[in-house]
Amino acid sequence: MKEKTVYQYLFALTLVFTTLQLHAQQAVNPIIYADVPDMSILRVGNTYYMSSTTMHMSPGVPIMKSTDLVNWKMVSYAYKVLDDVDELNLDNGKSTYGRGSWASSLRYHNGVFYVSTFAGTTGKTYIYSTRDIEKGPWKAVAFKPALHDHSLFFDDDGRVYMVYGSGRIMLAELNEDLSGLKPGTDSKVIIENATSPAGANIGLPAEGSQLFKVNGKYYLFNICWPKGGMRTVTIHRADKITGPYEGRVALQDKGVAQGGLVSTPAGVWYAYLFRDYGAVGRIPYLVPVKWEDGWPVLGIDGKVPDTLHLPAGKGYNPGIVASDEFTRKPGTSPLPLVWQWNHNPDNSDWSLSQRPGYLRLTASRIDTSILLARNTLTQRTFGPVCSGVTAIEVSGMKDGDCAGLLLLQKKYGWVGVKAAAGSRSVVMVSAGSEAPVEIASIPLQQERVYLKVDCDFRNRTDKGYFYYSTDGKSWKQIGTVLQMSYTIPHFMGYRFGLFNYAGKQAGGYADFDFFHITDKISNDH
Repeated sequence: MKEKTVYQYLFALTLVFTTLQLHAQQAVNPIIYADVPDMSILRVGNTYYMSSTTMHMSPGVPIMKSTDLVNWKMVSYAYKVLDDVDELNLDNGKSTYGRGSWASSLRYHNGVFYVSTFAGTTGKTYIYSTRDIEKGPWKAVAFKPALHDHSLFFDDDGRVYMVYGSGRIMLAELNEDLSGLKPGTDSKVIIENATSPAGANIGLPAEGSQLFKVNGKYYLFNICWPKGGMRTVTIHRADKITGPYEGRVALQDKGVAQGGLVSTPAGVWYAYLFRDYGAVGRIPYLVPVKWEDGWPVLGIDGKVPDTLHLPAGKGYNPGIVASDEFTRKPGTSPLPLVWQWNHNPDNSDWSLSQRPGYLRLTASRIDTSILLARNTLTQRTFGPVCSGVTAIEVSGMKDGDCAGLLLLQKKYGWVGVKAAAGSRSVVMVSAGSEAPVEIASIPLQQERVYLKVDCDFRNRTDKGYFYYSTDGKSWKQIGTVLQMSYTIPHFMGYRFGLFNYAGKQAGGYADFDFFHITDKISNDH
C-alpha cells in the first residue's frame, strides 16, 4: 500500500508539473498588458499586422507585426505628422489631448495596405496607403467630414465604402481613388439602432464599427455599454452590404469588447478585442471563435478564457517597449519605433548628435505647464508592474527650467531637476489632485542625477512611485505615491516621458544619457 501510495503521489506530481508546463507554453490573456486600444488586425499569408490608436502622439497610427497573434513588434507608423495646426503642435496654449487620430481601420486590397483614421481635432478623415507596410513610403489623402469610428471596406464588386456612426450606423461610398465621398451619393442608414440587441437601457450607443465579409455574408462588429452593465460586443449580419441586418449580443464578459475577426492560416478563428483596465489603459485580448448557423460565436461558453492554444508570450521588450542608450550609428533611424512625441515635435529642439550618446532636449520657449511643453518623448508603461530609469546631466539648464522623468496623464507625476535662484534641486511634482503641487525638494550639488519611476498596475492598484539617486546604485524615494487614474480628457494609459521645459527664459537644455525599462519594481511596496 505504501509503495502504491508513493507511485500515486509521484503520478500526481508529474500530472501537475505537466499541466504547469503546458500552461507555460500557452498564450495568456491579456495578450498585451499595455495601452493598445481600437485594434484593427489583418493577416496576409502567414503574417499578421495590427494598427491601433495613439491620438495626440506623433508619429501616429502605429503598425505592429506578428507571426503568431501573440508576440508583436512595432514596424511602422502610418504618418509622421497628422496635420499642422496649433492643437497638434502645442502652440498658442492649445492642445489636443484625448483627440488627434482615433480608431483606425487596416485593410489589404490588390497588393496595397490601407490604414484609415479620423480626427475630431481637424474634422477630417485620413487614408494612408503603401505597398510596403513595414518600410513605406505612405501616400496620404484627407477629406471632410470626419467619419466616426469608421470601417474601410473594399467589396468584391470593386466599390469602396466606409461604415461609421454611433447608435445609428451609416454607409458611405468613396471615390475609386479614395480621395473623398463619391459625388452624387448620399450616406445611407443601414442599421437604425445598432444598440438594440443589448436592450433599451443603454449608456454608450453602438460604435467602433468593423465590417467583415465571410462566405458571402457581411458581419458588422460594434461595442455598446448598457447602463449598470458592462461593455458589450454586438454583431449584425446581412446578405447585402446595404442590409437588412439582423443582430445579436456576441459577448458580455469582463468588459472585453470592441474589435473584430481574424483567422489563422489553418482556418482557426479569433476575435481581437480590448478591455478598459484602469491606469495602464486599454489592453488587448484574444477570444476563440467558432461558427454556428452562420454566426461567429465568441468565447468558451460565453466567457473570455485566461489561456489560449497559441504560443506563449515572450514579453514586450523590445517589440513594444524598449530601453535606449541614445547611441546611434550613422545612417540609422534617429529614434526606435517604441518612442512617440507628446503632440508634434519641434525637430530643431532635440538632438542625438549635439552630444553623441545623449538625447538633448532644448527649451526654445517659455511654457506654463508640463502638459504644454513640446518635445516630451514618451513610450508606454505596461503591466502588471514596470519601471523606467534615466540619468540626466543638467549643466545646461537655465533658471526656471524643469527637466526629468514623467508619468504622463492628466493626473501626472514627475521626478526631476528644477533650476531656481542660481541653484538646482531634485523635486517631485504631483498632479494627482488635478492642480500640480511640488511635494518635495532636495538640494542638488552635482551635475548628474539618476531618476526612476515604478508603476504597479496589479489588480488595478495603479500606484506610481518616484526615486532619485546620486550614484545610480543607492535609491531614495521622494515625494508622494501617485494614485494613477485613467481620465477621459487624455483618453490614454500612462506613459513614461522624458521632458525639459523653461519657466523663465528660453535656451536651456538637459542631456539624457539613457532610458532603461524593466518588468520589475524596487519592492512590493
